[in-house]
Amino acid sequence: MAQCVQSVQEFIQDSFVPMVAVLCSEDAEKVTRKNNLNFSELLRPFCRLTSEGHMRDPSNQLQVVKNLRISVNNVVTRPSVPSSGVPGHAHRRLLSEVVLTCQPAEGGVANVITAGDYDLNISDRSLKASVPWYSDWRDTLTELSTSKHYTATTPWFEAYRESFLQSMPASDHEFLNHYLACLLVVSSSEAVPVEKFLKLSQEQHRIQHSGEYTNPKWFIPNTLKYYVLLHDMSQGDEQRADSVYEDMKQRYGAQGCYLLKVNSRTAAAGADEQIPDPWSQYLHKSSLQTPVVVNNTAVENNVGGTSEVDGHDSEEKGSLDNTHPLQLDTPSDTPGSLDALRAVAVETKPPPLTTGVAAATSHGACLTLNDHDRIRLFIQEFTFRGLLPHIEKNIRQLNDQLVSRKGLSRSLFSATKKWFGGGKVPEKSIAELKNTSGLLYPPEAPELQIRKMADLCFLVQLYDLAYSCYHTAKKDFLSDQAMLYAAGALEMAAVSAFLQVGAPRPYPAHYMDTAIQTYRDVSKNMVLAERCALLSAEVLKSQAKYSDAATLLIKMTSEDSDLRSALLLEQAAHCFINMRNPMVRKFAFHMILAGHRFSKAGQKRHALRCYCQAMQVYKGKGWSLAEDHINFTIGRQSFTLRQPENAVTAFRHILTNDSQQTSTQQGAFLREYLYVYKNVTGACEVALPQLPLPCINSSATRVYFGHERRLAEGEKQAATHVSLDQEFDRDLAAMWQDLEEQVVAAAKRGVVPATFQSTQCCLNSQTDNLRFPLAVVEEPIIVEVVFRNPLKVPLVLSDLSLLWKFTLKDFNRPQTQEDSVGDAVPISNEKEASVPRVRVCVTFVSINFFCLIPLCLLPQARLKLLPHQTGQLNILGLVYNLGTSVRGRQDLEIQGPRLNQTKEEKTSVSHGPDRRLDPTITPPMPLLEVFFLQFPTALLCGEIRKAYVEFCNMSRVTLCGLRVASTHPDFFTFGSSSLATPLTPLSPTSFENCSAYKTLATPPGATPGSVAAVTLVSEGDFGSGTGLRGGVSGAGTGGKGITEIPLGEGTLKPGESTQLPMWLRGPDQEGVHEIHFLFYYESAEKGGKISHRVLRHTVFICASRSLSVRATACRSNTLPEEEEEERNGSMLVFVDVENINSSEAGVREFHIAQVSSSSKQWRLHKCINPAEDKDCKLTSRERGKLCFRATRCKPLQAEKYTFADLSLGNELIITSTTPCADFFFRRCQPLESLRPPVAMETQGRHSRSQGVGHGGGDKDIAGVVRKCNEVDLDIIILWKAFVVEDNKQVILEGQLHVALQTIDKEACSLTPKEEAQEMVLLKFKPELPPPMTRPSMEQLSHLIKTNLQYPESYSHPFNQKRYLCMVPVTLTLSNCSLAQVDVIIDLRHKTTSPESLEVHGSFTWLGQTQFKMQLGAQEVMRVQLRACFLHAGVYNLGTPRVFAKLADQGAMCETSQQTATPALIIIINST
Repeated sequence: MAQCVQSVQEFIQDSFVPMVAVLCSEDAEKVTRKNNLNFSELLRPFCRLTSEGHMRDPSNQLQVVKNLRISVNNVVTRPSVPSSGVPGHAHRRLLSEVVLTCQPAEGGVANVITAGDYDLNISDRSLKASVPWYSDWRDTLTELSTSKHYTATTPWFEAYRESFLQSMPASDHEFLNHYLACLLVVSSSEAVPVEKFLKLSQEQHRIQHSGEYTNPKWFIPNTLKYYVLLHDMSQGDEQRADSVYEDMKQRYGAQGCYLLKVNSRTAAAGADEQIPDPWSQYLHKSSLQTPVVVNNTAVENNVGGTSEVDGHDSEEKGSLDNTHPLQLDTPSDTPGSLDALRAVAVETKPPPLTTGVAAATSHGACLTLNDHDRIRLFIQEFTFRGLLPHIEKNIRQLNDQLVSRKGLSRSLFSATKKWFGGGKVPEKSIAELKNTSGLLYPPEAPELQIRKMADLCFLVQLYDLAYSCYHTAKKDFLSDQAMLYAAGALEMAAVSAFLQVGAPRPYPAHYMDTAIQTYRDVSKNMVLAERCALLSAEVLKSQAKYSDAATLLIKMTSEDSDLRSALLLEQAAHCFINMRNPMVRKFAFHMILAGHRFSKAGQKRHALRCYCQAMQVYKGKGWSLAEDHINFTIGRQSFTLRQPENAVTAFRHILTNDSQQTSTQQGAFLREYLYVYKNVTGACEVALPQLPLPCINSSATRVYFGHERRLAEGEKQAATHVSLDQEFDRDLAAMWQDLEEQVVAAAKRGVVPATFQSTQCCLNSQTDNLRFPLAVVEEPIIVEVVFRNPLKVPLVLSDLSLLWKFTLKDFNRPQTQEDSVGDAVPISNEKEASVPRVRVCVTFVSINFFCLIPLCLLPQARLKLLPHQTGQLNILGLVYNLGTSVRGRQDLEIQGPRLNQTKEEKTSVSHGPDRRLDPTITPPMPLLEVFFLQFPTALLCGEIRKAYVEFCNMSRVTLCGLRVASTHPDFFTFGSSSLATPLTPLSPTSFENCSAYKTLATPPGATPGSVAAVTLVSEGDFGSGTGLRGGVSGAGTGGKGITEIPLGEGTLKPGESTQLPMWLRGPDQEGVHEIHFLFYYESAEKGGKISHRVLRHTVFICASRSLSVRATACRSNTLPEEEEEERNGSMLVFVDVENINSSEAGVREFHIAQVSSSSKQWRLHKCINPAEDKDCKLTSRERGKLCFRATRCKPLQAEKYTFADLSLGNELIITSTTPCADFFFRRCQPLESLRPPVAMETQGRHSRSQGVGHGGGDKDIAGVVRKCNEVDLDIIILWKAFVVEDNKQVILEGQLHVALQTIDKEACSLTPKEEAQEMVLLKFKPELPPPMTRPSMEQLSHLIKTNLQYPESYSHPFNQKRYLCMVPVTLTLSNCSLAQVDVIIDLRHKTTSPESLEVHGSFTWLGQTQFKMQLGAQEVMRVQLRACFLHAGVYNLGTPRVFAKLADQGAMCETSQQTATPALIIIINST
């Protein structure tokens, strides 16, 4: 519950004070009216006594009365609240106006209360008083009460409570509101003041005892009359007044009268002296509460105003239902306006007695500070010498009567009850008690006398005696089942117990609960029940029992009074946050309920305040439905209170957040918002306001620079380039940037400029936007804005256009300071955004209609700008119509990437710029478009196809420096400019089915594959001047994978186009291949801000399986012959070709047309087993084997590649020309590039010196052994396939490559699929370098090649006493390495396996059985041997074992060399 300035004890004491009535003569009223006050108002600021009073209790003990306050009121004979307990309409309106006029101060320092995890902003500065567990309440309240900056937490509730308690009607079951005394006031200017006193005394007696008036009610029959002579110091005769006062003291006694002198201030001193005005804080309450007395008859004040009162007027509430929910109320409904209240006057009241108080009226103008002291002294004299003695006397009298009655009649009555029914009344529940609200005791009843004595004791702070009397009266009332009287006794007994000094007994909260239930359910008196609840809640709050207080307040809410329910719910909400463990969500929930009841009661401002405070809890917690309800209500209330900006803000939250409301409810929200928004924008015609709908994802905004690409025209296929329909791929963007860097380096002689900036045609949130993007004049800029509709209802947007700002700048001339200042004047279209039109600098295109479908989609709007001049363009935002009548804007504010480079940036949150909406417009540049003709989408693996490319310059600037880079440079070639290929078609319309190769007819009678045609080609002829086969063809290429496209004159003029042939080769691996082309070109006019431009193209090629080629190179066992071709050595090449094509491709059969080779060291010499027919045909899954003899190239030809062509058909394909040689050189790198640099050095050392000392390392051994087994020979298989398409046979051509690198190691045309790499563990210590690998045993076994020469059969007469057959055998040793080799020949080895003995038999070598020798580099040596046989048969002569090692490796053991195939000899018995 909210805290107040007073303590609970002070609040209760001020709620029940002695009541004093006032009767004034007309002349006395005139005297007080000089100060714009009546007599009771004149006394009100001084009614609290500043000194202590003393009196004796019935036991003659002296009691101290502290801080006593009395209530002085005019006599009112008609109450504003009926005694039935149901507030009337006037009383409800009075309380409503009290709450309405008390609002929280605007602009004050906010009070932030920390409750749990929440920081609640309560419009109050009393922070300490709002924290329940603050240690010293008394000190806190004292500090806050003396502070000038103090403001009560809920002053409207305190004002309501004070007004409610002061306007409580006097009832018959209690005497607290009954008058104890009456002040009779007469002016000293009366002719006979004593007679006037007599008349007033008679009037008071008539009102009290005649029975004509039920109100006011008097405490005791013998009411204290106190006579006051009022003297006007400014007009009256002071001596006469003194004499009259002396007469009064003789007549009424010195303690029963008083002379009060006022109006001592003269008119001359008025301007100089500033007198305080203590009456202003009481007068408004008085004007609302105090009835007016006219000629001793009371008439209640008629309270004006047009605000709703508590929701009871059905006609007023019904009238609002026919209007728009957000329609403004009448001007008289403005909250806080007191003019309406003061405008209504009482008809019967004369003009001088007006009770309304004007705002500028001063009070006490005729009073001085001495007059203030006289009034204060008068109150003190009246209380101490008149009122307190009167009360003390009556308490004694009542006590004596009660004691005497208790001893006689009461004792007899009690004995009778004990005899017949028992002495103790059994407790009964409220439901069991009958309704006795109509039971009335006579005034002389002893029960009422006890109650009267209890009330008197309570008013003068005798709480112990009061509690005893209340407790006794409670028992008597319960025994009589007088429930209304019992409830009153229970209520005051609980309050007395709480106020007792030292708290001898705990606060009986159940007394209060019983009293409240009795008032509400039995007596049906909500006024008394509400008073009881207010008192009990304050007591519970002071004891930190906030849960019980909240429960009590919530129980008191009902439908009969919206204002009371709203105030109590608000106080219950404050109880929840004042608990030791704050219940913040309950606080918010009950604030919502309070705001709803405030709204029903017509308290718009309080309703708005409650909803705003509850919003602090619900905001951002995911309770979207609660947030929507609160924001919607705040919007309505703000608009009703003429706060349209706040209303728009509240509705904005409903529409921008993801709402869980139904579509119908969201539609209603949207209509309300548009209605409010239209009124706001209609009132002020300034700049376009910001719209909350639809939501714009600014970071997802994409900007495209350039024309939209043309689609395919007939057979022409346009380059894909970049478009807004493509999704951004970071890996793909990095690939394009790498390609661009390569081609720029090629164009700039191998060096990438330091100012290089990759081309970005489409900017988004994932691109690098730190720099200003470059756009070209007269080329459009397309901005794609991504919308999101958070609602479930469609949104209709119309007249969408971009807001921009443009600064002119000429890049073609040097910028002087004066020019830069002149160019800095920006041009904007913000003023013309409502009606789009063409500007000189920029043309913008608007979208007439755009509909956003609810929730599920993310629609985009693409808006175009066309710059006409160079300069700096800034795209600011978007302007559009929402619905049909609301036009506004949304700014495109994009936050850049977070900076994370320096230490300061890492320790703070800072973001870099995002420049994608700030392009720089540059001078004109060439614009290239590329079209592809006869470009296939499917190829066989290795298939050669010829296509054509058309290049068009669409700009007004000459184009030059055209180059292309690709991720698959082996996929295409434009041909070699140095080697013309006239036998291939130059245009696509020349002829069909013409071979893509340069072919020659085979001479008549020539045997296929008998002799190879040899051609020498330099690698530089095909653009690979670096010596690496990965280079590309084309003249003047500047780097690996880059091709300069040959144009006619090296340029392409504006509007000109050219067409070039392009050869394609299907990828070696089957599947779908994504191939990227990057076309690079420059402007013929140098010096522009854009150095180059690029055009991207991506194709997808589906490759199908064709042939699988496997090849193996083996050493030939034959000795070098005298022919020149074989003098340098030879080897056998075995080629295995298999048709692995599936039948789905429609290929009937493959023909192996030709087998060619390319190498610097070896070449194919001839085919050993040519087929009988001309072509080698392979049907599905058929395999063919070919064997070729290869010889070494001549040493003088080592600098060039030797192409050897062996045709297997009737025509010879020249593989050393385009396109065959192009694709060969575009294939994988040669052996030199695959070999590590160490091997090259080793080979050089061995070539220079064969005898390296024993200190040679493992590097030399590895190099020598590797060179011994190395083969650098590429096999090119050229094939033809016959395909049937549309009942027409088509011949396809292709070529496959096989790279032979090592002896006896099989090579395949299909690269093996890479297996997924296993996860590698992280290693935190650096690994030692791997040890140098030594040659394997298999590699060392190929140092020496052996060959046995012997007759195939030998005849010998074994039966002619020639038992031994001796056959001469020659063993030839050939050193295959380039170093000296130590060789050991061992003839002692014999075959021991029984299977070998059975098949081949046994023989013996004669003569020397072991030889040791040394062979030089590539030296051939022959050893003569003799074999001895004992019997005829078949023998294997391949038993000699040959061991070899390098001569310079002394520590190395000899390795057994591989022998040739079994050498079988037949021994024949000739006898």
